[in-house]
Amino acid sequence: MPPRSAGPGETPFACVERVRGAIRIAAPDPRAQALGIVPNMALADARALLPELDVVEADPAADQSWLERIADQCDRYTPMVALDPADGVTLDVTGCAHLFGGEAGLAADLEGRMRVWTGHLRHAFAETPEAAQALARFQTAPAGSEDMALRRLGVAALRLPEEVAVALHRAGLKTIGDLAARPSGPVAARFGAETTEALARLLGRMDSRIQPRRAPPALFFEQRFHDPIARTDDVLATIGALAEQAAEVLAERDRGGRRFAVRLYRTDGATRDLGIESGLPLRYPAIVIRLFRERVAALADPLDPGFGFDMIRLAVPMVEPLAATQLRLEGGAVSEEAMAALVDRLGVRLGRNRICRLAPRDTHIPEQGVLTMAAVDAPALPVAWDAPEPGEPPLRPIHLFDPPQRIMVMAEVPDGPPHRFRWRRTLYDVTRFEGPERIASEWWRRADGAGLTRDYYRVEDRRGRRFWIFRHGLYERETADPGWYVHGLFA
Repeated sequence: MPPRSAGPGETPFACVERVRGAIRIAAPDPRAQALGIVPNMALADARALLPELDVVEADPAADQSWLERIADQCDRYTPMVALDPADGVTLDVTGCAHLFGGEAGLAADLEGRMRVWTGHLRHAFAETPEAAQALARFQTAPAGSEDMALRRLGVAALRLPEEVAVALHRAGLKTIGDLAARPSGPVAARFGAETTEALARLLGRMDSRIQPRRAPPALFFEQRFHDPIARTDDVLATIGALAEQAAEVLAERDRGGRRFAVRLYRTDGATRDLGIESGLPLRYPAIVIRLFRERVAALADPLDPGFGFDMIRLAVPMVEPLAATQLRLEGGAVSEEAMAALVDRLGVRLGRNRICRLAPRDTHIPEQGVLTMAAVDAPALPVAWDAPEPGEPPLRPIHLFDPPQRIMVMAEVPDGPPHRFRWRRTLYDVTRFEGPERIASEWWRRADGAGLTRDYYRVEDRRGRRFWIFRHGLYERETADPGWYVHGLFA
């Protein structure tokens, strides 16, 4: 649960959890900690020490959700935001602090915005993520330099297993400075390599970087407002201006965007996300803003600006090379771009999975030759179909059954063509046939290397109806009783 402040007159409280059948303190509030309540203490002992202690059951899922919402707010400062599983958020503000007037200005802005989320905020700036986390959690007094502040901290700042921390204390190594003064070899031999590695990361002797919770986009552009905006038209106009900036950068790199994402930051800390996808790389602002208008129009609920948006960010997380447009001999561009634009508009309005394309797959199994996928994900590659000669019947049926349907077949010889077959309680007499077309199984994809061969026949009955049927398995070589199936119907 989100921590709450214990004001004057309120009783101290703590979150509790059940551990191996016993109820223990999971997280005491600062007032309870000041009175001797510590994590992992039995509730009975805590009540004996502080009878008026108020307790609530811990809710890890709510804690995680609350921390993620705080991390969403920190996205306004930098895209490099990582969650600390315990109770913190780490930001890499390299190259970002000047936007807020320096580190002091950034910290002041962050403190102001976090007041609506928590009354117990601690922060610190340092050269490494581990150092910043340690200073934020354990520093009690300012120091002349970062190195001096770190060396004053207790070894608990390394966040090692409890038994290792106890062993360090018993050996007289109580602070980071005590441990840093010892040779790393003997320390690693006695207390484990993880101890020396944690110390090296803390002091910047080993490369250490955060793992952002979201992959940084290839490009992003943002606009901040001194006076928040609330009208949808103003939001769309700002998105258009950011799209123009993105178009200039994409043109310089000869790239186009396949995905565009907009995040709207409200003054009260809430965020709104909008996203569009394109079947082909694009960079023209007019197309981007048109798709965003379609996206806003398709929303079940209109944009709720609250007291207004004070920042809008446009990200381009996916970029691809932008190929030159091919012109026809008689003039005019090919229709692929027009078709892609139509697919994009329908996908934005109806949903990305409502508009599908057939993408070719590298397989000779008929029912697996193409894959149905969202149009924006399908590769923009032409499908090479085996077209028959003019006047000849098609080699493949238009409609395939998935799965193929079992039929009863009578043939003159077991491995010969079908003479008559029964399907769906109807008997069909074969007057013409063509085949067999033999298709082997993909034995290299099977763990056992097995699989039955298919012999396909194109057959026609007395009424001119044409079917695509196959015998599953070679007689006597693969099976003693091959099955027959109808796989498709010709128009």
